[in-house]
Amino acid sequence: MSVERSRFRWPNRLEIGIALRYLRGRRATRGASLTTAIAIGGVTVGVMALIVVLGVMNGLRDDLRDRILTANPHLRVLTYGTSLQMNDWRQVLDTVRADPDVVAAAPEVLTQSVVLNSARYASAVDIIGFDPDTGSRAASPLAQYITKGDLHFETTLTDVDGGIILGYRLANRLSVFPGDPVELIAIASGEVNRALGLAIPRRWRFEVTGLFDTGMFQYDDGFAVLPLKAGQRLAGLGDAVTGVQIQLADPWTAPAVGVRLEERLGYPYRTLDWQAQNATLFSALKLEKLAMGLIILFIMVVAAFNIVGTLTMIVSDKTREIGILQAMGLPAASVGRVFVLQGAVIGSVGTMLGTTAGILVGYILNASGIIRIDPAVYFIDRLPVHIEALDVIVVILTSLAVALLATVLPSRSATRMTPVEAIRHE
Repeated sequence: MSVERSRFRWPNRLEIGIALRYLRGRRATRGASLTTAIAIGGVTVGVMALIVVLGVMNGLRDDLRDRILTANPHLRVLTYGTSLQMNDWRQVLDTVRADPDVVAAAPEVLTQSVVLNSARYASAVDIIGFDPDTGSRAASPLAQYITKGDLHFETTLTDVDGGIILGYRLANRLSVFPGDPVELIAIASGEVNRALGLAIPRRWRFEVTGLFDTGMFQYDDGFAVLPLKAGQRLAGLGDAVTGVQIQLADPWTAPAVGVRLEERLGYPYRTLDWQAQNATLFSALKLEKLAMGLIILFIMVVAAFNIVGTLTMIVSDKTREIGILQAMGLPAASVGRVFVLQGAVIGSVGTMLGTTAGILVGYILNASGIIRIDPAVYFIDRLPVHIEALDVIVVILTSLAVALLATVLPSRSATRMTPVEAIRHE
């Protein structure tokens, strides 16, 4: 029974001293041996790579979420039916605002049009119409992304139907600036030609009163903002709207709040939260994070083989010394703990260095924005890195576990030696 207890006790000072001595290599070596340094380097690289990669995936997820919530509310109330318009939206708005989780709510108009500059260059555009509320409880956070002008839509031209705010990329493509006029072509608000039986598009003239920069290519290159009443006229809705946009105290509660509002409002109303609207994108990011994490994990497996190789070489090189120590009374369990301790030292030092390097590299990459990416493909224009504490803890525990598992074979090999065979070893 005493033998079994000693097998699991903590290493004593003698075992710690022997383990550190073996990690240094030859007597003339003051620092770690080359094989030990290589093993520590393998763990360091694996931990650093895993932390940085997980940080990149977190950064992509968080930045895309923030960009999506710039032009999209946390929750929308919509209707079923072919018209997709909400006539009694004031009653719906009162019901929505009564919910305790709702911070702000406002009617909105979503429609599409074609915008033309003074040279008749045309481009498709998504139109958002809402009340220009710029307060702290505004239903849309777009006000903080306005780079030129504001959400007051104040015009200086006399022959226009109002002001319009464009995404800065869209404005660059059209070569228009604040103060320039643009035209919107709308079919919904046009008249029907009785002879042809077709709708004649109506032209609306607006003055560019501002630009916004959300940092997301999709919005900055294809969206424009109008006041609510102008959006209603453009879409031919009269006094109706297409929906109600909602801001919540916690965006992650959007699905639960949506279900609750559907029950209160009843048919024909439905809700659409930001997670469901972008479920495919976030599912792909989650799967990519898992896949990249598993791929980089193989680097740590390679580092584990380095530890196995290092300890195996030490066992082979120190066989006679191990035999002498056993002949002097050192138990086989103590010999095993010596090599387990060596693996623990290699894993701990490598993990500490890798964690420090990973956090430092991630901070530098995120702060400098040195790695630029194509916003037309990835929606954002730089590579973000957001390192989360939970990911770091999981990586540290995984690295230490892999390092300790790597000591199993070498430590067993060392404990199975008999003193006579070890001393006679050449």
